Amino acid sequence: MPQCLTLAVSQSYTLSTTSATLSALTNITQQAAQRGAHLLLFPEAYLGGYPRTCTFGSSVGSRSDSGREQFLRHFQDAVDLGDTPAGAGDDWVERRLEVAKGKDSRGDGTREVLETVARDTGVFLVVGLVERSGGSLYCAVVYVCPREGCIGKRRKVMPVSSALGWVVDEMVRAENFERLRLKLCERLIWGQGSPSTLRAVTTTIEGVKLTLASAICWENYMPLLRFSLYSQNVNLYLAPTADARDTWLPLMQTIAFEGRAFVLSSNQCVTRKNLPAWIKEESGSSDQRAERKQTIEFPERRVRRSSTTTKTEDNHEITWPLPEPRIPKTSGTDGSDPSSNADRDDDPNSDPPTLPKMRRRFSVTTKTEDNHEITWPSSDSKFQKILSPIQHSSPIASPSPLRLTTIPIDDQDDGDLNSPSSLQHLTKTLSNHLIALPASQPAPNPAPKTSPVPSATNPSSSSGEEFVCRGGSCIISPTGAVLAGPLWEVETGGLLLATVDFEDCQRGRLDLDVAGNYSRPDAFELRVRGLDISPPP
Repeated sequence: MPQCLTLAVSQSYTLSTTSATLSALTNITQQAAQRGAHLLLFPEAYLGGYPRTCTFGSSVGSRSDSGREQFLRHFQDAVDLGDTPAGAGDDWVERRLEVAKGKDSRGDGTREVLETVARDTGVFLVVGLVERSGGSLYCAVVYVCPREGCIGKRRKVMPVSSALGWVVDEMVRAENFERLRLKLCERLIWGQGSPSTLRAVTTTIEGVKLTLASAICWENYMPLLRFSLYSQNVNLYLAPTADARDTWLPLMQTIAFEGRAFVLSSNQCVTRKNLPAWIKEESGSSDQRAERKQTIEFPERRVRRSSTTTKTEDNHEITWPLPEPRIPKTSGTDGSDPSSNADRDDDPNSDPPTLPKMRRRFSVTTKTEDNHEITWPSSDSKFQKILSPIQHSSPIASPSPLRLTTIPIDDQDDGDLNSPSSLQHLTKTLSNHLIALPASQPAPNPAPKTSPVPSATNPSSSSGEEFVCRGGSCIISPTGAVLAGPLWEVETGGLLLATVDFEDCQRGRLDLDVAGNYSRPDAFELRVRGLDISPPP
């Protein structure tokens, strides 16, 4: 008999106050209930807010007063669920912790609000939040059953470090240092949770037994952590996140396929104008920005090595570095040797040198036995001869230093590469490079420009507002199939639903059970301190 439930994912963003966000959560849950949802997942740090773009006035060895004020605002927006800094586990779940005199419960009442919403709507809630306990903050997830209230809570065991790749991207695109400081370490503001909270929880909904657990954001990139959840025979894997990269969906598909479980992933989608007010106020006055700019130094752009990328006919990309720019040698007005200015770049007060136009880079493309193309730079002088015909015959604008000419080599023809018969096809790649192909090969069609997902490099909404997070929420089956989503650039009203049969998890174990017979438990063993990774009863 099918074991069917309707699962839902909310793609919603944190509002300016925690009370307003709780009100929005109530409305979203009611809408999900009206559409038949049995379980609903909210994004990472939905309550309390993910402090995207914040610097908290910090760099190595330096903190500012304005940054401390910003942390205060983040601390005040976080929710107090009445737990201890170390995490009280079952004592917190069973409400066995001491309550202050004159009060009925611990915390700020958020736990009770969530339990009321779940009970009134009949929807099992899984909510990402920022939890404050003692003087520390934790990124956490709470499981709220309509019948039993909160049945579990876990804290992120490894807040991520600064996203170096994002910083490098900003260095390429931005001149102002405020944007270069875009991503700060989560570890600065959030504590590390106990591994014991990775214990899966169980519940029964409409006669369907669920074993569910969550991995928050980049915890999903930790193979051993994932395996600790697989080992508990999880059939519903929850992944609230703040990652909107294109690599996130394939990761969710991999986890679903590995664990033979349904995977729900929920992310916020938000434009810069809709960030909480205390985040937008972080830029401060011009004097404050100037002061913060002096606390961090980045490499000058002129010493960065540029690279170029082309696509082959079978849609593979190949990237290699461009030649280092060379400063022209010109005599100084005093007749001195230009080499005496060789250390000019070391003077921070000097103007950057004027760079000469770089010569275009040539390359050679060959095909492997399995029909893949490989491209690499060529230093052969005979390729220089084709420069002139391409410049004059191409309908494309005159070449720039960043444009590449790729010349496929025909092993059967050692003739003159400058002949008209060898240069009949010219085309542009997606990255605006020029490719020249011989007459023996058809010119590749340009890639279509109808992708439903706008570029993540400089995304913006239909109204022109810049997205700081594009979403990407999704629901994945135990075979890795995408059942709903990914939902991109839907800032309000984003709700994904899928009716699934949990017997598909057992069907998938026919050929793969990574934590059972397929794991070779006689040879490999994982132990986690403080955590029983055997399946819960």
